[in-house]
Amino acid sequence: MSNKPTDFTWSTEPNPHHVRVRQILKQHPEVKELIGKNPYTIFMIIGLVAAQVGLSYWLRDASWWLIFLVAYGVGAFISHALWVMIHETAHGLIFRGKAPNLFAGMIANWPHIFPSSVSFQRYHLKHHAHQGEHELDADLPDFWEAALVSNNPIKKMLWFLFFPVFQICRTARLNISLLDRWIVVNWIVQIAFDVAIVAFFGPKALLYMLISFFFSVGLHPLGARWIQEHYLTLDPIQETYSYYGPLNTVAFNVGYHNEHHDFPSIPWNKLPQIKSKAPAFYDTLLSHASWTKLFFKFIFDPKLSLYSRVLRKEKVKIAKEEAAAA
Repeated sequence: MSNKPTDFTWSTEPNPHHVRVRQILKQHPEVKELIGKNPYTIFMIIGLVAAQVGLSYWLRDASWWLIFLVAYGVGAFISHALWVMIHETAHGLIFRGKAPNLFAGMIANWPHIFPSSVSFQRYHLKHHAHQGEHELDADLPDFWEAALVSNNPIKKMLWFLFFPVFQICRTARLNISLLDRWIVVNWIVQIAFDVAIVAFFGPKALLYMLISFFFSVGLHPLGARWIQEHYLTLDPIQETYSYYGPLNTVAFNVGYHNEHHDFPSIPWNKLPQIKSKAPAFYDTLLSHASWTKLFFKFIFDPKLSLYSRVLRKEKVKIAKEEAAAA
């Protein structure tokens, strides 16, 4: 990768997770026993939402310096954990049935201010099925986004700061309906929560949650999670890296990303058991031990940029090209 990257890394190999999961199940069929639901996760959601609402009440008349300090040091971790909970609901890993999981995701969504839990499910499941396929994987940066940010450290920091905005822009390239009854319910429930917070606690309480939300996915060591998962940050390169550091404790094992992509039907509390049951498949993979270290490495290493991702041709395009060649 040059000091002025201009393109992504293109691969003709199949999705590595689809290959590895077949190998693991052949050698370790007992991993299937981990597949299932964890209904106790709903209590985690309720507790996290209650904690964030309680902090917003406590900070309703606080000085701005205290609001930012608490948002960075505490609120960001709560908000990030709630993202993990939304992620669990997106995979239907809490309850049986679609509706209960969607409603659980809406509750976890409340402190994030913006209604996004239902739409996240649509895009995230596409990411799993079509990893690296640019027109179907919203986790990948847009071409203009990668060119704009490049490897400039100041631009990388601004990209982190406004990450939610860039994430929303990416969804425009995916042909997914953004309006159905569940999306509408998500909006209604979220707006009702936001109005209630302002009415009963005041605007500062809502702004505390908003600041926490931006820190949880952006200019914060927690923001390195988005880099850790699929950016080509270690050599030799892998499409997916796991994180086995201590913050998994407060991030509900979300760092076990190779394990999650291999077995997306296994809930957060059992992800470490995948690695322990099939160590030969994961001990040989490179992984990260520190989100903080990775955060600064990505910003200041000129070899790393938004182009540090693997792309592959969409399956539909490949089929059309093969048909035309035949």
